[in-house]
Amino acid sequence: MFSTSGIPSAASTLFSAYASFAGTMMLVRSMANDLVPSPVRSYLNSALRYLFTPLSTQLTIVVDEHCGITRNQVYDAAEVYLRTKINPNTERLKVGKTSRQKNLNISIEKGEEIIDKFENIQFSWRFVSIEPQNGHAVGEKRLFELSFNKKFKDRALNEYLPFVLAKYKEIKDNDKVVKLYTRDCPYSDDDDGDGGGGGVWGSINLEHPATFETLAMDPEMKKAIIDDLERFVRRKEFYKKVGKAWKRGYLLYGPPGTGKSSLIAAMANYLRFDIYDLELTSLYSNSELRRILVSTTNRSIIVIEDIDCSVEMQDRLMAVEPGLPNTKLTLSGLLNFIDGLWSSCGDERIIIFTTNHKDRIDPALLRPGRMDMHIHMSYCTNQGFKRLASNYLGVHDHHRLLPEIEGLIENAKVTPAEVAEELMKSENADIALGGVVNFLKRKKMEADEIKEEKTRGVEVQEEKRLKVEEIRRKSVRNIGRRVVRGGKCRRW
Repeated sequence: MFSTSGIPSAASTLFSAYASFAGTMMLVRSMANDLVPSPVRSYLNSALRYLFTPLSTQLTIVVDEHCGITRNQVYDAAEVYLRTKINPNTERLKVGKTSRQKNLNISIEKGEEIIDKFENIQFSWRFVSIEPQNGHAVGEKRLFELSFNKKFKDRALNEYLPFVLAKYKEIKDNDKVVKLYTRDCPYSDDDDGDGGGGGVWGSINLEHPATFETLAMDPEMKKAIIDDLERFVRRKEFYKKVGKAWKRGYLLYGPPGTGKSSLIAAMANYLRFDIYDLELTSLYSNSELRRILVSTTNRSIIVIEDIDCSVEMQDRLMAVEPGLPNTKLTLSGLLNFIDGLWSSCGDERIIIFTTNHKDRIDPALLRPGRMDMHIHMSYCTNQGFKRLASNYLGVHDHHRLLPEIEGLIENAKVTPAEVAEELMKSENADIALGGVVNFLKRKKMEADEIKEEKTRGVEVQEEKRLKVEEIRRKSVRNIGRRVVRGGKCRRW
């Protein structure tokens, strides 16, 4: 049998040795605190932690919400991109929607982690929100932590993050709500935070349904416009190479009601460009014009309607501060923004002028480089009518009244707006098209009457002219006789 009498003695000896060692270490620590300087102690502690801590293979990149006082584009890109990567394992989500947004905005809540794979590399995103401490006025700090294996650092910076930025741009372009900006709008609907104008412009959502598909235009003209727009937006490097500002000018001219405004809306919807409606009559100086135009954003359409009816710019003196420089709005001031030094203040801009009377526009505005493409908005044609009939009634090529309408519309000067008004009077195709036939016949009769009146007026004017000429000749002969009878001789 084993004896247990020695166990308490061994335990006592072990405890005494531990107490002696602990006391010695405390003495050494006390002496070290007194004799070793604090920086040296910190260095030794760091070195010991480094030696006894296993090396981590992970690298974490912090993506803060702001870069100084401006927003961090990488943060915005990550926030939008990660919405597309939410998986069923995510436990907490944030959901929001404003009154003018069509869909719910879904994003991850703080502390949640999203795993993304890019070319077989795993990236881990974690949303962090740091609440302000009590007594401090600093607001909430939000950031993303991106973690991945250290060996993929270069690929993360040079490939993955640029990919996230590109996807962000693609998503925003697809989901963008086109805005209509005006200086007369008292408020803005910039619920998505993408508004432009710096407080100078107010905006509303452009909900105009016009598209190139629904426009009552000649198909060849529509194709030419679409091709020109697509060529413009993809030629950034070309414009840079040739030393031209990345902009394009269009002149839309034709009678009222021929679809100029609808074409502008269709161009905006096609390109997803915002529209800035500029009213020149509200401006009084070149400096104000520059300030207004510089505040517009890239990828936008600047519209100046009825340029022929705008102010006589060279005569618009300001009512206040007369005689000071830049106190009038001049044609040269407008031209300088279109193709002068100020034209390079923004990229991917389209400038559209509209007019009912092209011949009244100063030729300086019409040359290439200012108005690059002139688009004639004509009266309604047979092709235009077919599009309208399809849009409003679902009628295509088979209806008994179509041949009669096509025959009448060739000789009638009617606008697409007038035809559309007739088509809206009934949802029954027979009734609506019958109304169009009667309308076109009335327009033809009115045109014939006007033509007859003009012809009759010309004839009456000619008769009056002949009578006046006859009276003048008789007067000259009578005067001649009186002179001869009076015994005077005059040379006539």
